Amino acid sequence: MNRLAHETSPYLRQHAENPVDWFPWGEEAFARARAEQKPILLSIGYSTCHWCHVMAHESFEDETTAALMNEGFVSIKVDREERPDVDSVYMTFTQALTGQGGWPMTVFLTPDLEPFYAGTYFPPTDQHGRPAFPRLLINIRNAWKDKREQVLDSAASITKQIREASDRVAVRGGTIAPEVLGSVVEGLRAAYEPVAGGFGSAPKFPTTTVFEFLLWYHATVRDEQEPSGLDMVAHTLTQMAHGGIYDHLGGGFARYSVDGEWLVPHFEKMLYDNAQLARVYLHAYQLTNDALFERIARETLDYLLREMHDASGGFYAAQDADSEGIEGKFFVWTVEEIDEILGSDDGALFRSVFGVTLEGNFTDPHHPDLTGRNVLSQPHTLDEIAAANGVDLLELTARVDDLREQMFVAREARVHPSRDDKVITAWNGLALSAFAEAARILDEPRYLEAARGIAAFLRGTMWDGSSLRHVYGGGVAKIDGQLDDYASVGLGAIDLYRATGDLDLIDWAAELLEAAIERFHDDEDGGFFESPSDGEELILRQKPFFDSPTPSGNGSMALLAAWLGRYLGRPEWEALSTEVVSLVATQLERAPTGFGATMQALVLALTPHLEVAIVGEPAARAPFEREMARHFLPTALLAPAGNGGSLPVLAGRDTAQGAVAYVCEDMVCDLPALDVETFRDQLPA
Repeated sequence: MNRLAHETSPYLRQHAENPVDWFPWGEEAFARARAEQKPILLSIGYSTCHWCHVMAHESFEDETTAALMNEGFVSIKVDREERPDVDSVYMTFTQALTGQGGWPMTVFLTPDLEPFYAGTYFPPTDQHGRPAFPRLLINIRNAWKDKREQVLDSAASITKQIREASDRVAVRGGTIAPEVLGSVVEGLRAAYEPVAGGFGSAPKFPTTTVFEFLLWYHATVRDEQEPSGLDMVAHTLTQMAHGGIYDHLGGGFARYSVDGEWLVPHFEKMLYDNAQLARVYLHAYQLTNDALFERIARETLDYLLREMHDASGGFYAAQDADSEGIEGKFFVWTVEEIDEILGSDDGALFRSVFGVTLEGNFTDPHHPDLTGRNVLSQPHTLDEIAAANGVDLLELTARVDDLREQMFVAREARVHPSRDDKVITAWNGLALSAFAEAARILDEPRYLEAARGIAAFLRGTMWDGSSLRHVYGGGVAKIDGQLDDYASVGLGAIDLYRATGDLDLIDWAAELLEAAIERFHDDEDGGFFESPSDGEELILRQKPFFDSPTPSGNGSMALLAAWLGRYLGRPEWEALSTEVVSLVATQLERAPTGFGATMQALVLALTPHLEVAIVGEPAARAPFEREMARHFLPTALLAPAGNGGSLPVLAGRDTAQGAVAYVCEDMVCDLPALDVETFRDQLPA
């Protein structure tokens, strides 16, 4: 066992038995590098990363390769999910040096942590245009020995250039033009793939923040162009729900598909993807009343409750792609396996519905002997199958649901993929939003219980009254919270308020915003840094504006400031939101798929908003709240608060005289008592 055996990160513990003399990120490793004047080999990955597993098996478990690492380098292993700040800094360098990024990420540093060479996966032998990892180690060791001054000068120059480039990323003074909303949507239409949906080609990722922005745009601006924002999102969500990226037996989505048709995924499932996608499916359901979207949202959230819920109330980070050392083994099927479980007749029906063939649709280059394996998908809808075969749709649906259940039970007997049982604050903030929205929209008590459990865990374990911790594992909350931790939890608290009317949640969200302003805001140039001012000092302090799989820290913070500014009558917070958007105003049209969270904040800034307040006793409020939940109201201040209180939406208004519900547009309210039909008429269509 090496030093990583004492870590709480599952990814680091996966490498505890490597013959590599690994260090975790920290002063012990840095001091060793300075004392021995060795370069640092920094390896960054995460526990459910397939190619991280491949490089570990090929190189880090190999005695000869490990000896080269131990002799020439101080080797540091970092879990990118545990230390997103470290990952972000060195990913910036890797992308600048190589033009690409990814994991595993391999970066060579001076003892002062300045990078001089970087890449991603390196194979054990020269192949696919990549140098063999052992040869690379020898070359870098020799360069450090024979040309150290040149290496140090190069590292210092690279670091200086990247710092200067980072400082130029966002400069105060951009102008927010109302027409930018339409221009960004036009850019998205141009990038849209009309057959399979989504944006771009293989590999294809669900750009969830962009989907959410397009729904906001459609609901507020009512675009008449074709395809509309709703058209693009609804078609994409339908194709994803029918594709192999969706788990048709257990619910939930894989990280991405390796093709452009959402068919064959890399099978890892991430909390952040499933939380965000569940929320988007819920909002699409509100706009379309499509039962498919409701079902997918429910199955996705039920997957999280069944397989990713920690006893603490929080949710685990991820589920692996591999089981028994083989990618996708848990999820794929042969014809023989299906027929053995279901019998030939039911097996034939199941195979026809879920696209299973003798040839298979999934191959693994690492295991070419495994043939005829299938990722389940739905190439044809049940409506189409029922019509083509002249059978009753309801009967067919019931029969297929029964077969799905039988197959799920059989799959449960397989060896499950491992879970990364870290509980990450920002991702749990996303889950809090998803479960709170599901509770409100679907009137589902189980989801409300889950949302309250997340909030209680985050507030009781990760928040000390003035600051957040980023990650929880092994019974320990640790590492300074990052910007997206504060933003995501604050937004989640607002969503839970909208589901419950508990004003204390708004107060907590305001505390989080105030703490984030104090610790992350750039008072000189505007915007928010990724890491706190009183946290560990890295060689680069960046401002995250571009969405990754999760919403950018600045985009999320702009949303949080805008909502709380409106709820609590704080115009300086609304101005802070506008400041953040203005910093990237000139970039929005150039990269329309990269700023979904920021574009949502721009919608809030540029379009009229709605106040919807429901007051009175719970029994009297209930039908109005159910009616409200049918509507997607992206810029509405929802105030299901029965007792008035501190919010401007209710302040100073007499709710004791029988008024049950009222709708206020553009902040003008006269409190008429309404019946449900009149209330419905006043809500947007």
